[in-house]
Amino acid sequence: KDNMAMQRLREAAEKAKIELSSSMQTDINLPYLTMDATGPKHMNMKLTRAKFEGIVESLVKRTVGPCQKAMSDAEVKKSDIGDVILVGGMTRMPRVQALVQEVFGRAPGKSVNPDEAVAMGAAIQGGVLAGDVTDVLLLDVTPLSLGIETLGGVFTKLIDRNTTIPTKKSQVFSTAADGQTSVEIKVCQGEREMAADNKLLGQFMLVGIPPAPRGVPQVEVTFDIDANGIVNVSARDKGTGKEQQIVIQSSGGLSKEEIENMVKNAEKYAAEDHVRKERVEAVNQADAIIHDTESKLEEFKSQLPEEDANKLREQIAGVKELIAKKDQVEVEELKQATSNMQQASLKVFELAYKKMSADRESQSGSSSSEDSGSSESKDEQEKKEEKN
Repeated sequence: KDNMAMQRLREAAEKAKIELSSSMQTDINLPYLTMDATGPKHMNMKLTRAKFEGIVESLVKRTVGPCQKAMSDAEVKKSDIGDVILVGGMTRMPRVQALVQEVFGRAPGKSVNPDEAVAMGAAIQGGVLAGDVTDVLLLDVTPLSLGIETLGGVFTKLIDRNTTIPTKKSQVFSTAADGQTSVEIKVCQGEREMAADNKLLGQFMLVGIPPAPRGVPQVEVTFDIDANGIVNVSARDKGTGKEQQIVIQSSGGLSKEEIENMVKNAEKYAAEDHVRKERVEAVNQADAIIHDTESKLEEFKSQLPEEDANKLREQIAGVKELIAKKDQVEVEELKQATSNMQQASLKVFELAYKKMSADRESQSGSSSSEDSGSSESKDEQEKKEEKN
């Protein structure tokens, strides 16, 4: 390999590329480029703009996807975009500018030098962060979604990908078991549906929660991202006011390539992840309904017909059996069994409610009769006294 010849070729190619941005044709002339047994080798050729554009067309077309993705993430249409700024010397190519017009429906702006755009943006952002520039607003966004792991290993997003920062978002969660006095907060970053498939940024415990039935304690989790991308995650028990928090640096230490790979993997496994999440949510819902139904069975056992209560317990046992072998059971089968159990419980508790209402009316009627009898006795006594 002749390194000197390769360097001269690269320089000539760069020069030809620049010239073809303003000319339809250019000459490439490299005398004494290299030498072999037969003597010196020279290079002398003409390259047209059409030929050059044909060579790089596949590279140019690769820019369309990211442009469309950016519009989709920002939830804007072509008509919503006021100006398109070109960045980098390659965007001086007429073919690139023509493609920009095809994609965005407007000619790109020429007010910013493409070679200086990145440096200017970095300088302005530095000035904004330092407080020296106040009349320019540069909006940065979160590269990946942020959230926590919830019951069943599901990744619950609090801040979506491409959310403008600084930003703050809170959501209230609860305990998953009776008498639970602490919760573990696992902070994750990514686009997958299950927490295990995303990047774990950090974790902490919130302790000292008063024992209570599941679902009663209220734990408020807050994500607060500042202008530097630093994430402050806190969890506060609304009952006691106790709070714990963790601070996470920008992007969780991920490189641009790692972030892109995580987004691609989320798209690649979207269908599979959806099925896994749906299964977990079906199990969680079934478990919650079972817990609520069993509590009500115990609470109203004196008002429930024994036969109906036993039938409902059998349905509960059947759903529990499906939950135990959840990985082998179809999601729809579990959902249907849960729905049937819930409908049966509503009918049973409706009977209990009617019985309670009838008992109250009966007691109320008896009380009224006693009061009436008492009143009549008083009237009779008064009449007797008058006669005497």
